[in-house]
Amino acid sequence: MKQQVKPVGVVTYMRRPLFKKIKTNQLEISEELLQSDESVKNDYVSGNLLLDVPKIKELYSYPKNIDFKVREFTIHMMGRKAVLFFIPSMTETKLIDEEIIKPLILAAKEIIDIPSAISISSIKEEKMISAAVSELNTGATLLLVDGLNVIYVLNTSSSAGRSVEKPQNETTLLGPKESFVERADQNISLIRKKIRSEDFTVEKMIIGSRSHNEVYIIYNKELAGEKVLDEVKSRIGAIQKDAVQNLGLLIQHIEDRSTSLFPTILQTERPDRAASFIEDGHVIVVMNNSPFAIVTPATFWSFYHSADDHYLRFIYGNFTRFLRMTAMFITLFTPSIYIAITNYHIEMLPADLLLAIAGAREMVPFPAILELLLMEMAFELIREAGIRVPTPIGPTIGIVGALILGQAAVEANVVSPIVVIVVALTGLSSFAISDVNLNYAIRIARFGFLLSASLFGIFGMVGIFMIGLFYLSVIKTFGVPYLAPFTPKYKSSKDTLFRRLLKNEKLRPAYVKTKDLTKEPVQNE
Repeated sequence: MKQQVKPVGVVTYMRRPLFKKIKTNQLEISEELLQSDESVKNDYVSGNLLLDVPKIKELYSYPKNIDFKVREFTIHMMGRKAVLFFIPSMTETKLIDEEIIKPLILAAKEIIDIPSAISISSIKEEKMISAAVSELNTGATLLLVDGLNVIYVLNTSSSAGRSVEKPQNETTLLGPKESFVERADQNISLIRKKIRSEDFTVEKMIIGSRSHNEVYIIYNKELAGEKVLDEVKSRIGAIQKDAVQNLGLLIQHIEDRSTSLFPTILQTERPDRAASFIEDGHVIVVMNNSPFAIVTPATFWSFYHSADDHYLRFIYGNFTRFLRMTAMFITLFTPSIYIAITNYHIEMLPADLLLAIAGAREMVPFPAILELLLMEMAFELIREAGIRVPTPIGPTIGIVGALILGQAAVEANVVSPIVVIVVALTGLSSFAISDVNLNYAIRIARFGFLLSASLFGIFGMVGIFMIGLFYLSVIKTFGVPYLAPFTPKYKSSKDTLFRRLLKNEKLRPAYVKTKDLTKEPVQNE
């Protein structure tokens, strides 16, 4: 309920005052306001080095903090003292010496203004110490000159990082061989070179009350839907945390359903794929320390698709999609179908196959469901171990471990040979699902189908499948239905299970509320 406004002559604050109130000129003013006004006043650059320099030194615990440097020198042609502040681990110190200090000290004529005397590409002025310090934390250098009530922010950042490499997870046969890295500026550049338009827009937001991490929101201002863009900004702005270091953590703060089995935000490490989403009206988010970008909104079909689908010819691309969908169904249903048929519906099997299965299981002391659970868990453990161990021996553990474990289990009569075949086929099919998050969702859902089939047979599988479909139909991602445009129907190129010929893909997806639905070129009048 809103608070009532007091009569004229009384200042009212919408939150509870934290300090005792006093009266000044018949106005009720809190001590908190007076203190905040004093702090704001102290935050302005005074132009006196004796006052300004100690403030910045105190913030960085100088000289105790060895990752913070202060350089003092005199600009002879101006007859003024100057001080530089920078963080050496994030700054190119040679650039400071050659392009800032040297030109100012050795100037042959009177310096009219600082920016004209130095050759740094990016220079801006700040009047607030706090604003300048936030730039300093990103690798910039601060220059204070005695008698000038501004701080010059000079771009000298040079943080360590790896170069652009091949994608690790989203590999393609014919597509570009470059992926995102851990630097946001490089990632933006990789996208920018694919979209050469003045409509390409990048906005920056700061999150983390202590770490002050930068989040970059990328979109095409003539295509991105206002509702989706506003929703992305509001969710990021609502994060109340001391630190959010990368996109993997950011996703868990802004996704629609944090406990949902199925992912609602797409992660991609490919700049070309991110660029294609931007051209369809989606909003992309990148961040330092993350070698991928996130796509919003992302429907189920976004996770099902692969980067290679459109680089291959029409028939080849749809053939790979058919194989991927087949692999998804094999992963989900093969173990549960085996359990359901052998336990409840043996009449569905030919007599010879039934006798072969019974003969193979004759010496096995465990029920079929326990066999499958043991082998499925063993396969998942081998897969996880292959990911976590050092790269040179990872594939060896996966191949040798599976062979030895399966062979030994069959010879020891712990499991039957057909169970090993079922688990191997299931595991092999799961590798065809390219998206990591969807892969995890399908693998976990497999255990649900397995348990339902062991309790209720085919009927249990059908029941779980219908519940899953109902659940997917009600999920939304940033206000967009999860199964769109399949259901509900939206105008689009109908790129769902199978794609169309490129010349027939004339519409952008309408579910993102894009400003321009058609992909036809704009006709100049």
